Amino acid sequence: MDQYIGKMLDNRYEILERIGTGGMAVVYKAKCHYLNRLVAIKILKSDLAQDEDFRRRFNAESQAVAQLSHPNIVSVYDVSKGGDVEYIVMELIDGITLKQYMEKRGQLSWRESLHFITQIMRALSHAHSRGIVHRDIKPQNIMVLRDGSVKVADFGIACLENSAQTLTQEALGSVHYISPEQARGDRADARSDIYSSGVVLYEMLTNRLPFEGESAVSVAIQHLSSIPLAPREINPDIPEALELICMKAMAQDINKRYPSADAMIADLEDFRKNPGVSMDFSLEDLRPSTDEPDEPTRLLKKPPHTAQPARPQPPHRRERDEEDDEEPRGRSEKRGSGGRTALMAVGFVAALAVIFFLFRAIFASFSGGTQEFIVPKVTGYTVEDAMNLSGVKDVFEITVDSTEKSDQPAGIILSQDPKDGSSRKSDLVIHVVVSAGSEDGVMLDVTGLEVRNAQYVILKDLIKEYGLTVEQQEEYDDEIPAGNVISTIPEKDQPVSQGDTIVLVVSKGPEPVTIPSFLTMNAEKAKADAEGTYGLVVELKEVASDQPAGTVVEQSIAPNTEVPKGSTIVFSVSAAPAVKETTVDIPLPDDRSTVELIVELDGVEFFHDTVDCSLGHISVKLTSTQDTGYLSYYYDGALQSQFSVSFTG
Repeated sequence: MDQYIGKMLDNRYEILERIGTGGMAVVYKAKCHYLNRLVAIKILKSDLAQDEDFRRRFNAESQAVAQLSHPNIVSVYDVSKGGDVEYIVMELIDGITLKQYMEKRGQLSWRESLHFITQIMRALSHAHSRGIVHRDIKPQNIMVLRDGSVKVADFGIACLENSAQTLTQEALGSVHYISPEQARGDRADARSDIYSSGVVLYEMLTNRLPFEGESAVSVAIQHLSSIPLAPREINPDIPEALELICMKAMAQDINKRYPSADAMIADLEDFRKNPGVSMDFSLEDLRPSTDEPDEPTRLLKKPPHTAQPARPQPPHRRERDEEDDEEPRGRSEKRGSGGRTALMAVGFVAALAVIFFLFRAIFASFSGGTQEFIVPKVTGYTVEDAMNLSGVKDVFEITVDSTEKSDQPAGIILSQDPKDGSSRKSDLVIHVVVSAGSEDGVMLDVTGLEVRNAQYVILKDLIKEYGLTVEQQEEYDDEIPAGNVISTIPEKDQPVSQGDTIVLVVSKGPEPVTIPSFLTMNAEKAKADAEGTYGLVVELKEVASDQPAGTVVEQSIAPNTEVPKGSTIVFSVSAAPAVKETTVDIPLPDDRSTVELIVELDGVEFFHDTVDCSLGHISVKLTSTQDTGYLSYYYDGALQSQFSVSFTG
């Protein structure tokens, strides 16, 4: 049994179970009794705790990650160096590694790849801003949470950028993701993490690594001297701009890479907003220069002189020198050229030899020395049970490469590589294929349902039975209310297999519109525009106003306000003024039989006719929108009288 299971650290952290093993430490699930929460605790391996170099690196990790606080970086809660145990208390992640996620999903879509790489770069931007270089960015060190967010983990080989470094430290990262400068043993900086991130993006987009080889050394040499296939040669569906971003991050020449994580994030954001964006560089710009002049021959430095007994010159030496002096000029030049070619060849072979022995020494230092371990049989067990088998625990790591349908219950290991009984000195990893069960499930219909009801009630049993991962995508929809499911991937009645990811497309409600100003517009025209162009519901109400009748004098939603389609807007419309009336009796003259009578109201002619004077008087009906008016009347063109009149509604 593991010595730490059940142990209480610092009278606070109770170790519950072992959940992982890294190169330097073992990770446990634990309970913090002070805060009553579950945490992850990384404890330095006991066989390494006595090694001062490893202790120094472990402390460097503590110093580095304790300074970081970012939603895309695994949080560190506590660091302890007390007693005989050195450990780090971290956030417990409910998720899987990006490597496991890619193994389940295969080639990721470019949109999903963009989603992940942007979060990774944000994490690195935060770390680099604090002088911390991760040095070991790879999918195994990136955790994918159930909500689709990612967290960068395992700063086990990270140290402060200005700290002292050694060649061995620089080459600790996994060789498939290692930068050329790390492969050469040069100093790594933030651009080294950008290179490794580019490799991770490449793998997500293409479902393959840029460089493969039979040995770590051969892969490392390819990082130094080869150019990978462009992602679009493998998958033409990848947008050209995203391919350029990936290849710029992976530029062999460190000076042609993105100078910072922020610079790469800027291009990723530009691409996210417009996948057709044009970059200001091409693939040719990123390739190593080939037209540089050959490096001049340099003299080898002589070793320090030490006195040695004089050696007699061979008797024929002078004669040979004289013969050389007599050689034709062309022959001498030819020999010189051949000598330089030979020297270059010897130098190249020597360089390869140095790289070979360097990497053999580096990777041997982490492979358990020369001790051999017999690979145990793990088939027939679940991964969890196999990890606790004698011969596996504390020795081998088990990695699930894939799942297959079989008659075995879901979760049972079907095959393993290497085979049981074989021996291993290094690469102590057992790759397994796990049963996905014998039958597929069927996707249920949850369209139109509230998303929480769909996921946690209707789909609950299906998710649990098949170990499904649920993702959510949001879209605008004019019909489905916000928060309800528009559609699912896969659709209803389609099969789902063990470990699949299902997508719930959730409504954000109608797409919002920006309201313009309808003021002073004719009410009917404003109503037509608001309904037809902006999808609004219009209500009209009349109000008294000095504006022309029928014009909009007020709107209930202020101009330039963003509202959902289908919102109601009320237009206040200027009403026509009320018409008032009165009747005035006009006397007629008695000195004539007829008269031409003209009646004006406020200077406007209101009545004009020839009238029979025998009537004595005539009643004239007047109308006005005002309360009072000024009346004038004329006999045969001569003004007779003027006076005020009042009107009633």
